[in-house]
Amino acid sequence: MRLENKVALISGGARGMGAVEAKLFSVEGAKVVIGDVLEEEGRRTEAEINEAGGECLFVPLDVTREIQWQAAIEAAVSRFGKLDILVNNAGIYRTERVEEVSSELWDQVMGINAKGVFLGTKHAIPEMRNAGGGSIINISSVAGLVGNHISAAYSASKGAVRLLTKSTAIQYAKEGIRCNSVHPGTIETPMTADMLADQQYRQDRMERTPLGRLGTAQDVAYGVLYLASDESSFVTGSELVIDGGRTAQ
Repeated sequence: MRLENKVALISGGARGMGAVEAKLFSVEGAKVVIGDVLEEEGRRTEAEINEAGGECLFVPLDVTREIQWQAAIEAAVSRFGKLDILVNNAGIYRTERVEEVSSELWDQVMGINAKGVFLGTKHAIPEMRNAGGGSIINISSVAGLVGNHISAAYSASKGAVRLLTKSTAIQYAKEGIRCNSVHPGTIETPMTADMLADQQYRQDRMERTPLGRLGTAQDVAYGVLYLASDESSFVTGSELVIDGGRTAQ
């Protein structure tokens, strides 16, 4: 198993990509902590993993609140003894253009998508140091790589995640702590369900993707698994693009 004896914390792990990552990590031998504001769905995912023979703990986690990050990491270490892997997966998507973004919306998107990654990283590092190293995987987006005709705040937040990843990688490499970002294209998840229900929008996204289909949460989860595992031990500060070729054009 690729994550045997590893302990992982996944934010936004109640549903969507985070839940799929948690289940895959468990199958690969990891003990998993999932943090989310969606308690009912989080408890359901926790139960599914445990009933399948894994070891999973759900913790309430609003990623914008530092005290909740501290509690989540403390719970992981208390229950499983250490922390090897952090997946900063929690995020929200908004489509407003620059002039349409209110200050309140900007703060909300940046708070969850960027500040949340910072806080998780900040508080995971000491425990990874205690464990002798670790892997931090930050879920960014193709919107963090190239310009976008919509989603001003979202793109800015995901660009911030990309550069925070590189700074973290450089600053902690000598301590055996790796940090990489993942950049999905259009993925079918609960977060994108409403947009993809618009058939014209859906078709446009498929036509702009050379592989001719939308991505799945499983597509992303396997990339995250690679970065979490020791197979990627010489990979840090890198960007893993999972977009069906969209940004290669």
